[in-house]
Amino acid sequence: MNRIAAHMATNKEDKDFINPIDPDKITDKPGHLPYPHSIGSPAFTPTREGAIKSRAYKVMEEQCDMQLGQIKEQIALLAKQAEALKQRVNISKAVYGAEMNFEPLAGETYFLYARENGRFVLSLIGNDEWGKSLPYAHYVAAVKLLSDHTWEVIEDNTQA
Repeated sequence: MNRIAAHMATNKEDKDFINPIDPDKITDKPGHLPYPHSIGSPAFTPTREGAIKSRAYKVMEEQCDMQLGQIKEQIALLAKQAEALKQRVNISKAVYGAEMNFEPLAGETYFLYARENGRFVLSLIGNDEWGKSLPYAHYVAAVKLLSDHTWEVIEDNTQA
């Protein structure tokens, strides 16, 4: 009975024992560790994986930043082209709503004026060709008829 009593005392001591080592720092399967765990283990040489990943990450960031910059430039160019197209459409609407006493020809430049009543007039005569008095309220734009029947703004006087 002494053995049983001794064994029970040992088990009681085992239950009361609190290991001071962090449980995340110990294992009961040392053969599964990714690093050597005893002095008899094979030599372990750390790789430069961290340095390699850091360098690769930096290059990746630079490449992505460069490509994002190119995309931003393309977006800005597309926005500028869209604005120019919008202006062409607005001028085309104004020209096609204007009074004209002739048939415009593609590739030729014409001049858009506004009357006092707000109506537009398309003319063959340029702003500087009228002499001292302009017969219209104000000069709007010089426009050129394109082959797709939209009008390119050669000179815009709407911001003046």
